[in-house]
Amino acid sequence: MLPRTVKAGFYFVAGPLMKANGALHRSLRTPRAGVIRAHLGPGQKNYLPQWVNVDANMFTARCDVWADLRNKLPFRDGSVDAFYSHHVVEHLPNMERHFADMFRCLKPGGVIRIGGPNGDVAVRKFLEGDHSWFGDFPDKRSSIGGRLDNFLLCRGEHVALLTLSYLQEIATRVGFRDIEPRQVCTETAYPDRFDPAVLALEEEQTPEAAHTLIIEARKPLDA
Repeated sequence: MLPRTVKAGFYFVAGPLMKANGALHRSLRTPRAGVIRAHLGPGQKNYLPQWVNVDANMFTARCDVWADLRNKLPFRDGSVDAFYSHHVVEHLPNMERHFADMFRCLKPGGVIRIGGPNGDVAVRKFLEGDHSWFGDFPDKRSSIGGRLDNFLLCRGEHVALLTLSYLQEIATRVGFRDIEPRQVCTETAYPDRFDPAVLALEEEQTPEAAHTLIIEARKPLDA
């Protein structure tokens, strides 16, 4: 994990360039026809062929569009069929604005699948005193409070606590409908959008002990 000062320096220098590149892709390069599925924050190992992979890190990540996800997304209004992101939104300083921008970019009937650290289960496991549920990343901690801090805050990298009710509130407020959790990584209401190659990126889990909270939601056809 890179020091936060290094990351801050990178974004300070590269931020204007990423903003300009995102605007260029949005206005000139977004296809006007066909199916567009966008993967937000793939990193290096989770690159998805046949998707438009968007990432801010052009050095160690693999991306098709170099853009900062804290800015306006690099797609035209009503141009995208599906958005997928896994352990990304908890890093964004304004999650509601991000959800609203995904809504803007989606075609009517377009869908999202979003995953991140499961705050609901983490709090329950903390209250149960279940040390074993928590891992040692990013720091080895012996207390359950320290292990909870690891999971929820990740040494300050996470700026939002994800719970089902909170994600449903945000998604509803910006206009999404049919906002539902997906309890296991093989489950999706939209298999034509989120195929096995997508679901394979998600860790196996059981509903009662899921480390990742996953939701899917749909933009109404009349939006």
